[in-house]
Amino acid sequence: QVQLVESGGGLVQAGGSLRLSCAASGRTFSSYAMGWFRQAPGKEREFVSGISWSGGSTYYADSVKGRFTISRDNAKNTVYLQMNSLKPEDTAVYYCAAVGVRSPRVLVSQSEYNYWGQGTQVTVSA
Repeated sequence: QVQLVESGGGLVQAGGSLRLSCAASGRTFSSYAMGWFRQAPGKEREFVSGISWSGGSTYYADSVKGRFTISRDNAKNTVYLQMNSLKPEDTAVYYCAAVGVRSPRVLVSQSEYNYWGQGTQVTVSA
């Protein structure tokens, strides 16, 4: 079992930055592929970014490419999402997800992940 706890959300003006963190329990974090998803009010949850178990591969949704950066620190059992140049359309609840897969491929589908955090709210004002 893996427990995921997100933090770092909040209210920020457009153009600002936030860094989300996702702390994972368990001793096998380094074997887990990780992802960030988000869900805006009235919309379906969507993929934002993912990172492979080794950290060697990352992938971003087109909507955040060039603005967001995903990274992981296996010594701290934590994955990060640095969000820069935030826009009002980035407003959503952001979820961290994990799956115990040692694949070089970044997983982008929600159905591929089996552990989820509770989410953290990000609100970007115009």
